Amino acid sequence: MSPTASSQTPGEARHTGLAAYEARFQDGTEVTPEAVAAALTHAADAEPAPAALSGVRLTAVAVGDDRVRVGTGTADPVLPLRLTNPGLAVFSAEAYARNGKVNPVGTATGPFELTRITGDTAAALDCFDDYWGGRAQASGIDAKYVSDGTARANALRTGDVDMAEAIPVAQVASLDQDTVHEIGTARNTSLYLNTRKGVFRDPGLRAAAREAIDTSAVAKGVYEDYAEPAQGLFGPALTWASGRRTEPTGRAEAADAEGRHITVATYDDRPELAETAQVLQQQLEQAGFTVKLEVRTYARLESDLLAGKFDAAVVSRNMMLDTGDPVTVLAGDYSCDGSYNLSFLCDKEVDKLVADAQAESDPARRQDAAMKAEAAVLGTDAVIPLVHLKVVTGVGTSVRDAVLDPYEREFVGTGTRR
Repeated sequence: MSPTASSQTPGEARHTGLAAYEARFQDGTEVTPEAVAAALTHAADAEPAPAALSGVRLTAVAVGDDRVRVGTGTADPVLPLRLTNPGLAVFSAEAYARNGKVNPVGTATGPFELTRITGDTAAALDCFDDYWGGRAQASGIDAKYVSDGTARANALRTGDVDMAEAIPVAQVASLDQDTVHEIGTARNTSLYLNTRKGVFRDPGLRAAAREAIDTSAVAKGVYEDYAEPAQGLFGPALTWASGRRTEPTGRAEAADAEGRHITVATYDDRPELAETAQVLQQQLEQAGFTVKLEVRTYARLESDLLAGKFDAAVVSRNMMLDTGDPVTVLAGDYSCDGSYNLSFLCDKEVDKLVADAQAESDPARRQDAAMKAEAAVLGTDAVIPLVHLKVVTGVGTSVRDAVLDPYEREFVGTGTRR
């Protein structure tokens, strides 16, 4: 759920003026061009950079009383899409006042004001009556972060929660079917291989891992009817992809695993991932690898994932989450400078094709270029797509107008109520 709403209307691609609404931040200060520019600059300077900014250098300056000029140095056809990403949400100056960290409590502009954060377990939001887009119908939201999928389903079943994200497929049959809402998404589960260090620096061993994996066993045995074997990075929810897909070329010949020891990491916030890792462990061991599994919550795993401490990782990724643009996720996940490059891939041909795709402004040609880059990525065997997913959201029968978002950003809107 994204409780903040930016007071921004993007314009042209290279430099865009953002017309200010008559709005106030939740701390009572005005939404001014200076405040918007400062917030965007803070996001652009963040380390690591927001995924939506992979491959671009964003600048923002106030222009006059009601506009902000945003630049990217070179033409960027999807700049308006980048600005919709929650990582570029606009907060008041107070949010950035302490320790260099962003504090969103009471400093946003959305229909709900974040009033309390309890570590990584809970948050509370109250209806913000002065929201510029109209008062929300719900008086507030109590959010609980429950990593165990069975516990989330049980909480929905007993009425302890009104909505539950990512219901495990094993729990769907036990729920009141009126509460089960299936959403087609661009989410994949994939195996990312560490190309920077360890066993999978060797392209031949990456090829051996790819040949060892039977994706249909994952689709049927783990996800049941809520996934299908992956065809690539971009699945059937993106209807334009299948007609443009080309076969990867230049793949290495599979080498003998010879008992090589590897550690495969994943997280149990989505219980299917741990089950998937167990299936892959069996398949890889049959191919000659010696496999150790590392399973944690995502919060405890992310820093080590980004530091490259594992040989491989089973990760669920919505390929359109960051901007809705396929090229942006290719730049963020597979380019040398990508901020979420879990495979640590740095390949000159991939970078060239991604850059070519980034330069395309025509939507059809941009999609064609994205598929060429996809084929190049797959040709390195840095990532092995496993399944394309559907996601189940649980919504209590008393809830009206819940938001079922294929990008999985939002669950509660101004009209959501019970």
